[in-house]
Amino acid sequence: MPADERPDRPPRRWVPTLADVGDVLLGLATTALGLGVAIALVDGVTAQSPLGVVVVALAVAVGDLLLRAPLRWFAAVAGAMGALVAGLVVQVAVAWVALAYAPGIELDSAWDTAAVLVVTAVVMAAARWVWGANDSDYVIADVLRRARRHARRSGAVPDGTRQAGLLVVQLDGVAEPVLQQAIEAGLAPTMQRWLTDGTHRLEQWWARVPSTTPASQAGLLHGDSTQIPAFRWWDRGLGRLVVTNHPVDAALVETRLTTGKGLLAGGGTAVSTMFSGDAASAYVVMSRTRSRGPDGERAGLGPGPSFLRFFASPFVLARAVSLSLGEMVKELYQARRQRVRDVRPRISRGGWYVVLRGVTNVLMRDLSTSLVAEALMRGDPTIYVDLVDYDEIAHHAGPTRPESMRSLEGLDRVLRTLEAVCAVAPRSYRVVVLSDHGQALGPTFEDVEGRSLLDTVRALMATPAAPGVQSGTGEDWGPLNALLTSAFGGGRTATVVGPDARARDAGEATAGGEAPEVVVVGSGNLGLVWFPHASHRLVLEDLQERWPGLVVGLAAVPTVGVVVADTRDRGLVAVGARGLVLLEQDDAEPEGEDPLAPYGPRGRADLVRAARLAHSGDLLLVSTVSDRGHVHAFEGQVGSHGGIGGDQNRALLLHPTDWPVDDDLREDVGSLRMLVGAEAVHAQLVRWATAAGLRP
Repeated sequence: MPADERPDRPPRRWVPTLADVGDVLLGLATTALGLGVAIALVDGVTAQSPLGVVVVALAVAVGDLLLRAPLRWFAAVAGAMGALVAGLVVQVAVAWVALAYAPGIELDSAWDTAAVLVVTAVVMAAARWVWGANDSDYVIADVLRRARRHARRSGAVPDGTRQAGLLVVQLDGVAEPVLQQAIEAGLAPTMQRWLTDGTHRLEQWWARVPSTTPASQAGLLHGDSTQIPAFRWWDRGLGRLVVTNHPVDAALVETRLTTGKGLLAGGGTAVSTMFSGDAASAYVVMSRTRSRGPDGERAGLGPGPSFLRFFASPFVLARAVSLSLGEMVKELYQARRQRVRDVRPRISRGGWYVVLRGVTNVLMRDLSTSLVAEALMRGDPTIYVDLVDYDEIAHHAGPTRPESMRSLEGLDRVLRTLEAVCAVAPRSYRVVVLSDHGQALGPTFEDVEGRSLLDTVRALMATPAAPGVQSGTGEDWGPLNALLTSAFGGGRTATVVGPDARARDAGEATAGGEAPEVVVVGSGNLGLVWFPHASHRLVLEDLQERWPGLVVGLAAVPTVGVVVADTRDRGLVAVGARGLVLLEQDDAEPEGEDPLAPYGPRGRADLVRAARLAHSGDLLLVSTVSDRGHVHAFEGQVGSHGGIGGDQNRALLLHPTDWPVDDDLREDVGSLRMLVGAEAVHAQLVRWATAAGLRP
């Protein structure tokens, strides 16, 4: 409970302090400087004296202050999109009035107002970069100022008198060894400080096959990932392809796995996740973008007031949009640098990915940071946010390439910003940082073999023209699909863009008439194959009778390491190029070379579990793994995950030192003991939350 609301202490009357005055003057000076440069650069605006610029800056600040309450009311009624529209209109309107009527300022056209806003935002962002300031702080500067003013008015409240809180930050796709490298390179100073000061401990947890975001997040948030055999799969019951980064399918999957007792049950908040974890408040959450709120209205982006400070704060949205454009330019340069230097392996980084990187790695990261800060200041008990920056870049550039590693700097800055908010929040928040999986480097299957996995399967079936469906490489489009559906989807329609949209459409088109003869999906170096004409899962004997050369032929492909199929009487069998082994008979010795030897101590257990999942394919394939941990993705990614091999299974867990991992939840993985599977991490998070009084 805040100090000024405790019954043993009467409320204080607020008296401005020197720190309050300093905050105001610093904000005014920064805005005036940015406006002055913008007015000098924009042709349609001139200033006769510096005083006019100061008046404009003051008018913008006062307008923001006076309109805050009515805008918050409007956002509560109109929702997040209402907050976006109102915020943009108000920003432009206030700036136009200030520029049009401030003494000594001449404005030629109302259109020049928008140019001034954008240039001011860019100038202020550039100044923060030159000064070395944390650019993430600017996104929530208003939240921090309000929180610090409240703290000064109320007096210091010791941590011991505040209720506990839990903030879980997911760094999507960051392997524990990669974070160790980033810390050594000085790219993650906030996390390095936590480790050096002894407040946190860093360790690995094992992301089982399928090592994908939907499977891991389902386990982390709901404690159950058994309904998810890959990033996308053919559902025999539905007769179509299910793609988890499509809002409709994410909602479907969540209904299959939720018990109402997820990690965020009891008033928690989910931000930019695939599933809700049974949160009370969900912002840009894939499974909730088309759901209904308590009032019967579509939940969409989430409650409107939380978006208001991001959309309506002067220059914040303009800064995010401008820097998003800068991120696109940076991507074009980095992609060209790879081509010029002939970096290998590499994939094409052109097309819509350039836009996608700008939107997800700047605009959506800033929005997520703002939403988490608002949740912290509300005192929501448990908060979970997914930051996708690294995963997006590493898929296209490679897990340890310079641009991928540098993205960890931005994520570390977000952690420092959220740490500052936690210091003045009404709860005493503990911060847990984790990842859902890692990534492994390697040339794609198609680059090496010269044809896709679908074409390879059809050739071995001796029916190269067989109707088939192959999934696209659409994981990166998930956050944008959630945002677009939240903002523009209506009724029963979801807005879906990216490669997976075409694959799903093809699957639905064929399913609407005759089912495709073969469906192939890739989740990194995990490949799954279905034969939808069969009403049940085909066993090895069925496959050999119908297509005698299929399984042996796939196992003989140089980039395929193992093919797993079921049998009628002997359980699962793993077939390699020079041997096979029965997976569910403990005393079975390999016949010839053991095809699972390259996959380490978890290879057998992980593949048995993956092959026995309810919606798993008729065939399960995993690419070869080199001595250096390189794999071959069955989709167009040079940095991939989903199967096993390399660092893709070595996820990270950075937790408070006085919240140790319980030994009874650990398992042996080679010479190490660690949490195995997202469900085990979920169990540990629930134990910590329960001990902190955040759950019944």
